[in-house]
This record gives sequence, structure tokens and C-alpha cells, in this order.
Amino acid sequence: MFKEAVYHRPTDNFAYAYDERTLHLRLRTKKGDVDKVELLHGDPYEWRNGAWQFETMPMKKTGSDEWFDYWLAEVQPPYRRLRYGFVLHAGEETLVYTEKGVYLTPPADDTAYYFCFPFLHDVDLFHAPEWVKDTVWYQIFPDRFANGNPAINPEGVRPWGSEDPTPTSFFGGDLQGIIDHLDYLVDLGISGIYLTPIFRAPSNHKYDTADYLEIDPHFGDKETLKTLVQRCHEKGIRVMLDAVFNHCGYEFAPFQDVLKNGESSPYKDWFHIRDFPLQSEPRPNYDTFAFVPQMPKLNTAHPDVRRYLLDVATYWIRECDIDGWRLDVANEIDHEFWREFRRAVKAQKPDVYILGEIWHDAMPWLRGDQFDAVMNYPVADAALRFFAKEEINAREFAERLMRVLHSYPATVNEAAFNLLGSHDTPRILTVCGEDVRKAKLLFLFQLTFTGSPCIYYGDEIGMTGGNDPGCRKCMIWDDDKQHRGLYEHVKQLIALRRQYRALRRGHIAVLHADEQTNQLVYEKTDGDETVVIIINRSNQAADIPLPFNAKKKRLVNLLTGERWAAEADGLSVSLPAYGFALYAVEK
Repeated sequence: MFKEAVYHRPTDNFAYAYDERTLHLRLRTKKGDVDKVELLHGDPYEWRNGAWQFETMPMKKTGSDEWFDYWLAEVQPPYRRLRYGFVLHAGEETLVYTEKGVYLTPPADDTAYYFCFPFLHDVDLFHAPEWVKDTVWYQIFPDRFANGNPAINPEGVRPWGSEDPTPTSFFGGDLQGIIDHLDYLVDLGISGIYLTPIFRAPSNHKYDTADYLEIDPHFGDKETLKTLVQRCHEKGIRVMLDAVFNHCGYEFAPFQDVLKNGESSPYKDWFHIRDFPLQSEPRPNYDTFAFVPQMPKLNTAHPDVRRYLLDVATYWIRECDIDGWRLDVANEIDHEFWREFRRAVKAQKPDVYILGEIWHDAMPWLRGDQFDAVMNYPVADAALRFFAKEEINAREFAERLMRVLHSYPATVNEAAFNLLGSHDTPRILTVCGEDVRKAKLLFLFQLTFTGSPCIYYGDEIGMTGGNDPGCRKCMIWDDDKQHRGLYEHVKQLIALRRQYRALRRGHIAVLHADEQTNQLVYEKTDGDETVVIIINRSNQAADIPLPFNAKKKRLVNLLTGERWAAEADGLSVSLPAYGFALYAVEK
């Protein structure tokens, strides 16, 4: 047994409270090295005749990545406290893994050998809003979705869709345009809207905020936003706004005061200024987003800055009843600010959704005291590399999924924000080489994966475009220019997700991932409900055997509605190139 690969820590993704009674305990071992694992556990105060009393239970292997296997035990301690270790079996070899090391037999003279979960406190539970787990999001770049009020168009506005966008062009999209097209979103099945910034700013993207307390006049006003939120709520749609708190814009009044008054400005400590006077060339002598002089970084450790930004965050919840905040460049802001942010916004609205933009391992922000979720870019990258670019095979794709899923507690994965593209990335159909079959597979995966999926406006109708600004074209509203087959595909998948709880909230298990044929089969299970997803990511038709005993089970083809009872032990599914199937398994 490769002892060096065995790993557990009694925190974060390896040991956490799943609910008020249940602990999830995970163990990592070298891939293919261990045959089975048992959890050895007991209450730390249960003793008899000088020996600690414990019991064992089998652990389930929940997945593998390139290097490791992962094992899970779900245990309900009768007194909400636990000491525990692991019994590993490999062939004839058995080892006991504890906090103090590895033993041949379980030590029973002292519980200090073992890992400790001191007490399961309700207040320590990770609580993301329940509604998020059932939500399908739709991201809107307001200037490019729809022009509902030409009277507020910015100067120099281009006719809608008349040309490709540039970094500085405006097309007149606004909040009224979104209101006018809510029925389109309802028809698609959308239940959440994420808006990129809508506060006053000189750019078309609005990530250079000039006034955090005013809607940009080219988008509307507070009353328009209130109307949008109210109409959305009437239709069962939540609304999430974008908060740019890492940096402000050049026109932000406190920064303008520093530019004017230098060291005598009362706002000089609102920013990270290295020396005076301020200069922007060759690089700014003040901290910024990247090295962009027009986006000076805010000093969120300063009490006045914290107070101002927290007032902004709570103001829009009180004023317009928004349902969430997406937090731009969230990883570059101090953790203490985000802890205060969570307390402030949850006091206003306990089920508000807090979503951080973090592109890397985000465990430090997901311990229940800061964010409810982060944007799941690692899964998006894996999906694009497998389905669209064909850079990795099915086995590698499955391994990447398992690595991400085991990097976080299940409670975190259930609320993750799963995107395929955004205003910062090329359009997915463009990444697919404009092969709609590949785009359909991407949506199939996204809308059956664990977490809360988000569709970037226009991807559902086959819009194309490269990196910014190409990915920010005007929404196409002419039905004849939309890919209606792709739209109907996405609509059907959203409807199935709404119908089957297993697709929304079920735990995922990869049943088959072939690196040669690129056939992928996985299941989503929630209680007695199981849905199996079969994918042929190949340019050749294939007969794919179902990797489980189907005998005496009833199968429902979710795409056609066909039902049948399986008579044989095994069944095969015939799929065309880049084909797919979904089956509900009824026992």
C-alpha cells in the first residue's frame, strides 16, 4: 500500500457537516491502490473497561482523478461529536490510518490517536440559499440584449446589430429592453437573471463605476430597476446584480478628489497610493485592476471604504429587492471585508445569493463565512476542452470533474455557478468550430451537472463571437436568424431539469469513460430517482452498452418519452456521431 498518498484532514472538503445531523468524511488514496476502506468511529467519551468503544462502517468510493481515489462516509454521531480513523484494505494488507500515524491494529487506549470532529454546531453549517439549487441563470450584458427605450440612448449609439462591437461602441440596450423580453426567458425556462454592472459609468461594460448609488442613465433609473425586479419576481425569476468593489472607475468622486487635492484629500487613504502626485505612465503609482489606470483599486481595509461599500450592497437589496450579488475580482479583496459583507447583506435578506468571481481553487472563500458559491471556471474549462476543442479524452474529462468535485464539500458543489461562456470568454459555438452538435453536448452536460447552470445571452440561439469584444454582439431577435433547433434543445433540457429533481440536485457518478472511443456515461441520483446520461463524443456512430444491470428495471427515454421494461441483464444504446440519450431508471 502506498502510504504516502493516503490523506485526510478534519476540515474543509475532507470533513464537514452536510446537515444538522450528518457528517461527511472523505479519504484520499493512491488511484487503484486500495481495495476497500472502512470508517472507524465512536463518541470520544464512550469507554468500557479502560478501552475506547468504536465501530466501523464501509466507505464508498465516489470517484477518481488522475492520481487518486476518493472515499466517502456519511455518519450521524448520536451526540454530534466524533473521533475517527480509517481502516484500509489492499490484498492481504490492512492498515489503520489516524491523525498520529499508521498502525496495524486500532489503538484503543487513548482517543488522542484519532481525528476529531469536536461538535456539530448548527451555526457552523454551510448555508447557500435553497432556491439557487433549482435555478437556471441567464447572463445579460445590458447594452447588447435589447433596446426598450431609445429616448435614453447614449450619444453616438449604433443601430442595433448593424456592426460588430468594439471596446468603445454602444448599441442602446437597457433595462426596459429586458422587461420587454421577459416572456422569451420564461418560455426558455429561465429562473434567474444575472446582469453585468448597471451603475453609472462611462464605458459600455460599466466595470469602471462612477456612482454606485445611481443606475446608468443609458440603462434607465431606479424605478425601471424596481419594475424589472418586480416583473421578474411575478414570473418566478430572481435577479442578481454585479458588484465591482475591488476597484472603482476614474470618474468616481473620491478618486477625482484625490486627483485634485493630492495628499490633502480626505479620500487619499481610500486607495493604495504609493506616492504623490498620481501618475498613470509608464505604470500607475497607485494600485489598480491589472495595470488599468482608469480602474484604481479600493482600500477595503479602510473603515470608511468598508462602510460605503456595505451601504451600497444593502441599499440595493432594500431599495429594489434584488436576490443576489455577483462579486467582481473577488479574490483580490481581503477576507475580512467579505465576512462583513456576508453579515450585512444576509441581515437584509437571509436568502440572498453571494457569488464570487474566482477562477482558481476557492476553498478559503467557501467555508460558510463569506460566499455561497464561485463561478465554476475549472469545470467550464474541462467541458470546453472535451466537448468543443476535443483536446482531452473522456477519461481525462471525468478525472477533471472528479478533482473539482472533491475539492469542495458537497454542500458547496450543490450551489456552484456553472457557466460555459460569459462576457469574458469566446462564444461557445465559436469554440465548437460552429458545430452545433458539439454545442448541444455542452448544454446537455451543463444542464445535467451538479450545481446552478448559467447560460450567456444568445448562446441558446447559436450566436458566435471571439474574445471580448466579439462575444458581446447584439442579441439576435429575428427568428429567421436564430438557430431554433439549438433553442428547442436547451428549452427541453431545462424542462427536464425542472421535472427531475435528480438532474437538479442529484449526486453524480461516472459509470463509464472510455479514452479510446470517447464514450461517456454518468448518472445523477437523488433518493430513489436516477437519471442516466449517455454521450458519444465521437465522429462515428456507436453502440454503447449501459454499464449496469438493467434487468427488471423500467427505462424512460426522456427525449422521446418511450418507456420499456428491460428483460435482459444488459442493454446497448445506438447513438449517432456526437449523439446522446437520457434515461430515467425506474426500479
